[in-house]
Amino acid sequence: MNTPARSSDSAMATPGRYLTFSLGRESYGLPVRDVREIIRLCPITPAPRMPPHVRGVINLRGSVIAVIDLRAKFELAPVDYGDRACIIVVQVLNPAGMSTRVGALVDTVEEVIQLTAEMIEPAPYFGGEPDMQFIQGVATVQGTVRTLLDIGQVFLEEGTITLPSAVESEEARISQ
Repeated sequence: MNTPARSSDSAMATPGRYLTFSLGRESYGLPVRDVREIIRLCPITPAPRMPPHVRGVINLRGSVIAVIDLRAKFELAPVDYGDRACIIVVQVLNPAGMSTRVGALVDTVEEVIQLTAEMIEPAPYFGGEPDMQFIQGVATVQGTVRTLLDIGQVFLEEGTITLPSAVESEEARISQ
């Protein structure tokens, strides 16, 4: 059977350690190398004129970090976050090639898993043109399918970081 070429520029997931988390009943994974820390859900300061998935910013030990609600980014049903909700702080490269930290709001963090090349498969073909840019592959671990994300692509939108300059304005306001 011929598998169509991926329409995404994102690379296939590589073997290694992945931090898994859930959004509703679905399980996702991020390469551990991109994760800087996991923090409890804390007050988020809204930033004006942001897309709905940008919840705002937090002050993390003197650094202002934008927080993206992955439920909203993936167009999932909104929920009231429980006490297991947390923010995964990741390191991503912005379009200028500079490293920046961003928070990903998730329902729960599950575990760190080790994936071998044999466990990782390409993202399935869904037909048509669904937006697959975030997905590097899938892995089945103990009967559960985990969608492996390209965290850089999650935070990029049409070639630019999803965090417009309004976040920088908010950063300046908070630091005063």
